[in-house]
Amino acid sequence: MMQCHVAVSQESNPQQAAQVVSRSVHDAFGGLSCDFACVFFSPHFGEDVSSLVEIVHQKLGPKVLVGCMGAGVIGGTQEIEEHPGLVLWGLSNPSIEVTPFHLTSKKNGEAISLEGWPDMLEGHQAPQTFLLFADPFSMPIDELFSLLDRHAPGSLAIGGIASGVMDEGKSRLILNDKIIESGFVGVAIQGGVELRTIVSQGCQPIGERYVVTKVDRNVIQELGGIPPLERLEATLKALGETERQQAANGLQVGIAMDEHRSEFGQGDFLIRGLLGADRQSGSLAIADFVQEGQTIQFHIRDAHAAGADLHGLLSQERLAFPSNPPKGALLFSCNGRGQQFFQTPHHDIVAVHQHLNTLPVAGFFAGGEIGPVGGKNYLHGYTASMLLFYDILSIDCP
Repeated sequence: MMQCHVAVSQESNPQQAAQVVSRSVHDAFGGLSCDFACVFFSPHFGEDVSSLVEIVHQKLGPKVLVGCMGAGVIGGTQEIEEHPGLVLWGLSNPSIEVTPFHLTSKKNGEAISLEGWPDMLEGHQAPQTFLLFADPFSMPIDELFSLLDRHAPGSLAIGGIASGVMDEGKSRLILNDKIIESGFVGVAIQGGVELRTIVSQGCQPIGERYVVTKVDRNVIQELGGIPPLERLEATLKALGETERQQAANGLQVGIAMDEHRSEFGQGDFLIRGLLGADRQSGSLAIADFVQEGQTIQFHIRDAHAAGADLHGLLSQERLAFPSNPPKGALLFSCNGRGQQFFQTPHHDIVAVHQHLNTLPVAGFFAGGEIGPVGGKNYLHGYTASMLLFYDILSIDCP
């Protein structure tokens, strides 16, 4: 049976913090091997990561270690923001297969390719789950998703973009005993564990759904034969005062992932930002490409909508597996969330524990969150992305 444990330290000294968390996870396993571990740390430890990682290997000895720096870290029952924080999460399960890799980008003229795909993943037919962390200054994310589609079709990716620094070369990614400053680090996980993902995009729909009838890449020119700005103005006019204020601060566009559905609910839309409007033509520009025939719906994002969306998705997960809660979870929240956004501390981690009981959770505040929507992998903003670990033999059929 799988075991997961998490340890958190707010010690400002990196060696002392690493000693505390490594000893805690080691003792919790009671002699069992640590087959996979994740480490997340605040920028306060950016210059001392080598000693921190060395201590984790000495005291815990994980077979595979992966992680990165975050503007804040998440662990146990806390979200630590603007203060030193170190989180170590470990998993013991000899049946799990974890394949680590480091991808770097190579430019050939205008083309960008990624190098470093592990040979041991070649030829795998079954979809896998990829846990990925990236440097914000050297991450061709579209090429990453294309690479996964080519080498591991049907696989899911989840993770986040390292955050907490503004200068190129200052990011810190961890892969086993290596400290990496660029590209992607990650692991492919398969065998011995049931993995499920939750991606809370933090929005609620408003108004009606419309079919895109004329578009030029990311500029929508007609919705159901009418200029989209007219559709938007009619939608806003029908809102109450509170929703209208919410829309003024966080108007988004949801792209239906399956326009053939008769009903749409949580997780059925890919949320993208509204970039601007052209009053003369009535067109709207959004932060993604759309095609004629796709369905869209306007959404609003604020603290209330974000909280309601996360609680709803976690409730669905609990109801799907009422007698078999997950053994552990990794949580990647946008650095635009947190206490400043929700006006309350520890919002996302508290929601997880409310619905899924107290389980070992670790993660960080990311500069972009990776997660699947409608079976396809995307980079998001203002999102909470989760990877849940279940025992295979104990999982119920929903």
